[in-house]
Amino acid sequence: MSDALSAALLRALAEEAEPVSIPRLGKRLGVGASVVMRALTLMGDAVLGGQAGPGWVQMRHEDGRWVVSLTEAGRQHCAQQRHR
Repeated sequence: MSDALSAALLRALAEEAEPVSIPRLGKRLGVGASVVMRALTLMGDAVLGGQAGPGWVQMRHEDGRWVVSLTEAGRQHCAQQRHR
């Protein structure tokens, strides 16, 4: 996963008050929804390869579409990044 893509995803999510559809987020960043989904999976709390992710995002299936939002941990991470 690209650090630039991860940073762009987190910045975009930090600007949103409501959950964002994954295809819309991909379109906004100029990447495919599957690329966005893979990147977000690594930023969630899923355990992959025996290691849990940081829990910065929450994805869920809502009304027939996948949406994503920042968790409180994600908001704190974004705030820390802005102060660097």
